[in-house]
Amino acid sequence: MINIGIAIGIAGASALLAAFIVFIIYRSQIGSMKNYKFDLMESARKEGETLKKELILEGKDEAIRIKQKSEDEYNEKLRDIRNSERELQKREGNLERKIESVDQRYDSLQKYDQDLKKKEQDILKRAEEIDKLIDEQQSKLEKIAGLSREEAKQTLKDSLYEKARIEAQVKVKEIKETATLNANKEAKKIIIEAIQRSAADHTSETTVAVVPLPNDQMKGRVIGREGRNIRHFEALTGIELVVDDTPEAVVLSGFDPVRREVARVALEKLIQDGRIHPARIEEMIEKANKEVEESIIQAAEEATMELQLPPFNSEMMHYIGSLKYRTSYGQNILKHSVEVGWLAGLMAAELGMDGQLAKRAGFLHDIGKAIDRNIEGTHALIGGEIARRNKEDKVVINAIESHHEEVEMNNPISALVQAADSISGSRRGARGQTWENYIHRMEKLEEISNSFKGVNKTYAIQAGREVRVLVEESQIDDAASDLLAEDIANRIQSELTYPGQIKVTVLREHRSIGYAK
Repeated sequence: MINIGIAIGIAGASALLAAFIVFIIYRSQIGSMKNYKFDLMESARKEGETLKKELILEGKDEAIRIKQKSEDEYNEKLRDIRNSERELQKREGNLERKIESVDQRYDSLQKYDQDLKKKEQDILKRAEEIDKLIDEQQSKLEKIAGLSREEAKQTLKDSLYEKARIEAQVKVKEIKETATLNANKEAKKIIIEAIQRSAADHTSETTVAVVPLPNDQMKGRVIGREGRNIRHFEALTGIELVVDDTPEAVVLSGFDPVRREVARVALEKLIQDGRIHPARIEEMIEKANKEVEESIIQAAEEATMELQLPPFNSEMMHYIGSLKYRTSYGQNILKHSVEVGWLAGLMAAELGMDGQLAKRAGFLHDIGKAIDRNIEGTHALIGGEIARRNKEDKVVINAIESHHEEVEMNNPISALVQAADSISGSRRGARGQTWENYIHRMEKLEEISNSFKGVNKTYAIQAGREVRVLVEESQIDDAASDLLAEDIANRIQSELTYPGQIKVTVLREHRSIGYAK
């Protein structure tokens, strides 16, 4: 127990000693730290004073620089102000001198204005005197000429208008001759080449077809008992069957060429078969319909192959083939369409356009004639609607609708198609006409030409393709002759319908005659 107590005492003494030592060490460190803190504060104070002095010196330098700069700017502005004052003084002096000059001019203008007023009064007096003299002279002239002032004005206006009209016509003629000098040669070359390369034959058909009979006894069988065969035949075909005194022949009459062809084929089959009765008539007409439809498609295929065009749809092929049985002035429409297609395509190619598109437009330009007998409207507009329905090119549609100028042309190919149509229809031998129509056209040409003032005689020549007009040389001079030719041509164009073109030639002849005695 004693040993334990001693040990505890020794341990406590050791602890106290250790604590005392630690206290001594901590106190010494606190003292050194206080000294270090004092040194740092002293050093910072000294550095702060040094920095303060430096900043004060820099501020003084900057203030001196700012002051110097401000003084320099002030001096510069002061110089500018003084210069401006001197400039203003100069301007003020100039303004004063100008004001004096203006005052002097104003005084002179006032004097000049007074002089002008006096002169104006003198002029007015003289003008009144002149007006009186003019009135007196006009009165004298009216008495001498026998015309009033308004009549004289109108006469002068008419004279000047006629003179200007003649001079304008002369100028127009010069411009036309200059413009067409080279164009005509090239155009004729292109057209002639196109015509030569597209020569085509034409067949002529009318509104009737004649079917030969083996003998006159066949007429009775065609008519049938109490006319039942002929009535049934006409009801199914829509074509009139004419049985008259013509030996060994009957006539089929109708305006629809396709129906007429069906009736002709059916009647020929009935005559060959010999058995003519209503049931047999129906059978033969059905066969004829099939044969004619096949011939229509075949004709369309041959035409498209001839033109080297891609095939059309079935509806268009039917319309195209139907043109085989249509004629215009004796000209077969399908052959005419092929020719127009060739002409338009060749001319377009020569002019650097789309020849294939022009060929297609020319070929389809009369497509409306396939159904124009069954629908109201002109064949051009009907054809345009057919082409539009079958989704043809806009150029083709416009060419079809505008080739008779019912619709305005909007592309060059339409003009080529119209020209090709005119060439094909007007070339020699392409179309025929009756003698009555021919005589009427010739008489109408001479009548129109003779209706103009100054015309002596008129002769229609070249089968009505040229009109020669003889005029009184005392009434119409050379310039007026050109004007007269244009007026007659315009009148013919507006009043007559004709294929191709008509040339109007005005002849003026002066004859001087003397007699030796």
